[in-house]
Amino acid sequence: MPRLRHAAIAGLLIVPLIAGGFLVQEKSARDGARLLGDVLELVQDRFVDTLDASALYEKAARGLVKELNDPYSELYSPKERETLSRQINGHYGGIGMLIRPLEGGGVAVSNVFPNTPAEKAGIREGDRILQIDTADSRGWTTSQVSETLLGTPGTKVQVKFGRPAVTEPIAVNFTRAEIHIPAVQYTMMLDAKTGYFPLLQFNETAADEFQSALNTLVKQGATSVVVDLRGNPGGILDQAIKIGDLLLDNGQQISSVRGRGPDQQASFAAKGAAQFKNLQLVLLTDNGTASAAEIVAGALQDHDRALIVGQTSFGKGLVQTVYPLDGGWALKMTTAKWYTPSGRSIQKERKLLPDGRFVEVMPDSLETDSARKARPVYHSDAGRIVYGGGAITPDVVVKDDTLTTAEQTLAKLIAPKYAAFYTVVSDYALELRPSVKQNFTVQPAWRDELYKRLSAAGVQVDRKVYDAGQAFIDRELERTVSRVAFGDTAAKRRSIKDDAPLKKAMDLLSTGSSQRDLLARAALASRGTR
Repeated sequence: MPRLRHAAIAGLLIVPLIAGGFLVQEKSARDGARLLGDVLELVQDRFVDTLDASALYEKAARGLVKELNDPYSELYSPKERETLSRQINGHYGGIGMLIRPLEGGGVAVSNVFPNTPAEKAGIREGDRILQIDTADSRGWTTSQVSETLLGTPGTKVQVKFGRPAVTEPIAVNFTRAEIHIPAVQYTMMLDAKTGYFPLLQFNETAADEFQSALNTLVKQGATSVVVDLRGNPGGILDQAIKIGDLLLDNGQQISSVRGRGPDQQASFAAKGAAQFKNLQLVLLTDNGTASAAEIVAGALQDHDRALIVGQTSFGKGLVQTVYPLDGGWALKMTTAKWYTPSGRSIQKERKLLPDGRFVEVMPDSLETDSARKARPVYHSDAGRIVYGGGAITPDVVVKDDTLTTAEQTLAKLIAPKYAAFYTVVSDYALELRPSVKQNFTVQPAWRDELYKRLSAAGVQVDRKVYDAGQAFIDRELERTVSRVAFGDTAAKRRSIKDDAPLKKAMDLLSTGSSQRDLLARAALASRGTR
């Protein structure tokens, strides 16, 4: 009772201060509203070009959101909101393929999703989109093509494709279907006991696909699994919580959120018994691992349930809430921050530059000893050191294999024309597909032919520079031909030799049989590299 009385007295003492504050705020708000009204009225009446009233209010609203200096707060028009909904939910009405722009204009297919109208019609990577219904689409942007191909499931659309080495356009009549963009495109066994799969995004089925992938690999004999979160931008946060539920024990915290209002304060804990307890887990991260992917990585690291290998994550620990507005508009606004179970903020500090770019205040992607020592120290359940200061720092830092000086020189020359380079390599890979076997090696004649084709496409590179960077060209040819001819798993298997973080994970998993053993071996390995 004395404690309650003390709190009540303290409350009475601050009432005059709060009341005074309200008076100041009300006057400030009135002055601000008057300023905005005056500016809008003058612009509408006196600006040299006539502006529609609705367009004027839209510009004012967009300007307000932009001036928040938050890269994640956005105002969406009704059409933009539909696109956002497709990105979040992972479902849309269409024919089931990704597209990319071509150098010099036009749009081509970059990927075909399984069990979709596009796959059933035999559409291939590299096919060019020439016509949609009766409209010639060869000069369209990817946005124009995408918006025209999307539509209500069950409706019809005719598309004409151009294909290398096929003289006549290929006309296909599609019936649009509900398309699901998978979070897990494939699983594979790296060796007799180690499974692998990339988790590409956190769509509305990510947790189910994650669990299914683990079940598949365990049935194939996996006692350890590497989950690749590199480049995973996040997505639906509920899916991150569900994955935490799957792997953590009842009551273990997954994450917490802290914002300004009482509705922005929450803690999320696992419910029920953890599954896959005997499975050793490694998560691969890099600076493209963000948001929901960081929540999962942080929770499993803090509870010693997974070893993190690779590079420091992006550091997006802000919560966005989408508020529906009249007329089909929506405001996505940052409302809170995410924290890991040990109390680490995931958000990495960034500042806005005059050119509109947001950059890290203290870049630390290389994670040197000095960079780590400058960061606040936290501890996992088992007492291991984990680092705060934003983003998720790996337990074992592994840089990607670096290019030689000659390869870097070639890559820099190609970079401004990379779209054309990618198109030429993809087209050539499609031509090579019928004649290659899975154990193929890149032939000198392939490099010579590719050089000719690149030159013809306007990608001009001195032949001496091209030959000196041969390893770069060979990797591009090997990866693309393997993917086009034999699929994602074959391409990944061949690329392991060039994937330093994955090789390190496999090495750490090669001995021992428990997560505790894995963490201990990783600690020794990490100390040995410093």
